[in-house]
Amino acid sequence: MSPPAPPQTNSGATDAAILDAIGNPVAVWDARMCFIRGNAAFRRRFGALVPADDTELTQTGFLRALAASGQLVQAPDPVRQDLAGCEFLFTDGQILKVESWPLPAGGEVTAFTDITETWRTQRALERAYDKAAGADQSKSRFLRAANHDLRQPLASLKILIYSCMAAETEKERQDTLHAMDVSVSIMEDLLGALLNIGQLDAGKVEPRIQTFQLSTVFDRLQIQFGQLAREKGLDLRIVQSRAAIQTDRSLLERILSNFVGNAIRYTEFGRVLIGCRRHGRFLRIEVHDTGIGIAPEHEEKIFDEFFRVAEQQPARHSLGLGLNISRRLAEVLGHRISLRSAPGKGSMFALDVPLGDIWHSSIGEAEINERLGGEFAGLNCLVMEDDRMLRDALITMLQRWGIEVQVLEHFTDIPAAIAALPVAPEIILTDFRLRGGVLGTDVVHQINDALELPCPAIVITADTGPELIRSIRSQGFPVLIKPVSPSGLRVIMHNILFEPELVPELS
Repeated sequence: MSPPAPPQTNSGATDAAILDAIGNPVAVWDARMCFIRGNAAFRRRFGALVPADDTELTQTGFLRALAASGQLVQAPDPVRQDLAGCEFLFTDGQILKVESWPLPAGGEVTAFTDITETWRTQRALERAYDKAAGADQSKSRFLRAANHDLRQPLASLKILIYSCMAAETEKERQDTLHAMDVSVSIMEDLLGALLNIGQLDAGKVEPRIQTFQLSTVFDRLQIQFGQLAREKGLDLRIVQSRAAIQTDRSLLERILSNFVGNAIRYTEFGRVLIGCRRHGRFLRIEVHDTGIGIAPEHEEKIFDEFFRVAEQQPARHSLGLGLNISRRLAEVLGHRISLRSAPGKGSMFALDVPLGDIWHSSIGEAEINERLGGEFAGLNCLVMEDDRMLRDALITMLQRWGIEVQVLEHFTDIPAAIAALPVAPEIILTDFRLRGGVLGTDVVHQINDALELPCPAIVITADTGPELIRSIRSQGFPVLIKPVSPSGLRVIMHNILFEPELVPELS
């Protein structure tokens, strides 16, 4: 018996089924590069471009029809004659790349490969590389600029120390001490700018939006810059407002401090005016000055990192970071900064902040300043600080405030050390990292166990990692970052002793 004959098959139907099984669009073209057929994926994407009758469609015609269809973000090159190597970005976000293979009898097969995810990944990698390279260049520029700008006040400080030691009159000594204080302030500002830039680059600045009265910030600006303006012979005028706003008070104060500091720095005669006006649903906070002004070609650049107009910089200790920090903080908060300036006539920097409901105002920190001298008289404070020079400076300042200071230097037997103190402490100031790998927070816990009652404590640290700061605060300790400002220390000491409800860490 002969074997059964094989079943008859339709070769064209088989080829079409094979093409339809391919998920990406595929088209077949004859030797004249006229369209023969496309698979199901091709018909779904390009079916409207293929004539319904027997009209021939060449690759050139297909390209023209695709360009006129409105499907593409950018039309293909009009002089292009074939599809090979084309990449199409569609308005729906898909990206197709064309590959082609010749047919034995002439013509070719073109496949449209979906490279959307690959393209996006590549772009993301390129952006990440550019960002990393930019950050690396930014750090290099910063270190070069910081090296130059820090050396200047440091060199001045060395000379001033020698001059102070050799001073023959009290006035000469006081003048020298004042100059030393200015040099230290300059270095502190530069280091503060470094910290701000580092936090912003790391994305660690998280706003805490509150509703509060703008007057609280204006009062602090008056205290912060009043003396500096008087020393330059400038009239610093702040037009008070009872308006309530919604923003992060600390970040807002940093932005405005940069505006006011710049206004005073670049104004030799006249005044600096701070005020606000309603602007729709926002309150526009404005800082006006009668300073040197900004040329139109520099108005955008002044917000860039390290940008400084060369002719404006002699004897002005600045890394050119203040306005860049302000702009980046404003972006974090979603606030708009605007600028109006005229060379030789002055400038106006403005910030638009959302208005708030006065009935939703938050209770803010108490405003504490030197006029409250004497509030700590007789207070007993325990200090734990390894750095001898810093400890001595801290003790001198505390004693000037009328505080009795005791020092704990050894941490092997805390109960015995506490028992040996003449008087039990009423507040503790401790460095976070003490000698021998001991943590100040652990020592405070041991002290409280030995005292059998909680003693309020403030932790001082040079570490600025957000996770570490959160960890310390979660244990109930307010944190101060080195270098510690006297006014900042006074505020937190006042609150922790007399108004503990204002200290979030104690809640």
